[in-house]
Amino acid sequence: MAQAIGGDQHGQSRTEDHDGDDEEEGEERGEGHGSNSSGIDMPPPVADVTPSIDFQPRCCDDRGVLRSVAVLVLPRVAPFELGVACEVFGINRTDTGGPVFDFRLATPEPGRVPTKLGFEVVVDQGLEAAADVDLLVVPAYGDDAPLPPAALELIRATHERGAWVLSVCSGAFALGRAGLLDGRRCTTHWMYTDQLARQFPAATVDPGVLYVEDRGVITSAGTAAGVDACLHLVRRELGAGAASAIARRMVVPPHRDGGQAQFIDAPVPQCTGPLAEVLAWAEEHVAEDLSVSSLARRALMSERTFARRFRAEVGATPAAWVARLRLHRAQELLERTDLSVEEIAQLSGFGAAAALRHHFTQALDTTPQAYRRTFAPVS
Repeated sequence: MAQAIGGDQHGQSRTEDHDGDDEEEGEERGEGHGSNSSGIDMPPPVADVTPSIDFQPRCCDDRGVLRSVAVLVLPRVAPFELGVACEVFGINRTDTGGPVFDFRLATPEPGRVPTKLGFEVVVDQGLEAAADVDLLVVPAYGDDAPLPPAALELIRATHERGAWVLSVCSGAFALGRAGLLDGRRCTTHWMYTDQLARQFPAATVDPGVLYVEDRGVITSAGTAAGVDACLHLVRRELGAGAASAIARRMVVPPHRDGGQAQFIDAPVPQCTGPLAEVLAWAEEHVAEDLSVSSLARRALMSERTFARRFRAEVGATPAAWVARLRLHRAQELLERTDLSVEEIAQLSGFGAAAALRHHFTQALDTTPQAYRRTFAPVS
């Protein structure tokens, strides 16, 4: 089954995690959960229906314990994404209670392999080094170049014999070309999700999540989401202790739900004239009345004309843009201050903590407290 969020080896779901966050906040401030505020007009960050989590215990599935890992180093490999796989799986961490893997790099033509940034890496082993591993990692690469047939066959054969296949960022395109995405849910960096969906129409591309696991195939979004996906697999195969040991050494969160949205900055619309002035004013006054009637008056337009021009130039309704603007401000405050959720709700224009939690869950698929734990600086 497809799983867009990470759970522990006992199958704890994202819903349970979110409920816990809400209860924690409510107990601290004597608040209830829930909100009666209406939805906002913006695309959902995850698919309309997210499957529930029902992880089989590792001993009950058809894969062995995760012991050996190979990274497929393709021409014009992305150095950061290659480094993610090397950092998670390539370091012996037994001295701090972590795991050690039989780690290998494999490439179609051993020797110097060009990267996307202009320098080269040297890979001594060919594709045969990945023939029997428990996990094949495919980092991002220059996906405009044709892939060697032997590399595609390795990806297919790895999956067919029951091993894991995991892509980082645009590495998902290699999985698609090998046929592994057909009939599966998957993701990639938000800049490339439309392209992935066009190239592989038989796949179900989830544009907003951090990573997706679907029947032995894991795809992840850009950069840091690749770390999340790798740690998710370690947690699933070897337990939370192993994942936490790696995360501590890397100084990253040990677990982020895959269904959590890719955190993308609020887009800056290119507008002209009165509309540009109104949008600039709104960005500086997010806590004030930003209703259509108020904004239309400031633009010296009728509400109908303002709404029509706004949608034409911004690409969203005023209500959706304002909600996204306020959400972005709330994210900044959660990251950079120690203000309470109630105070942040006031300063970002949501009014009450319940409304902020509602919009946070709807748009980002996580809670304010969970977001703060992940992104606030460590003191």
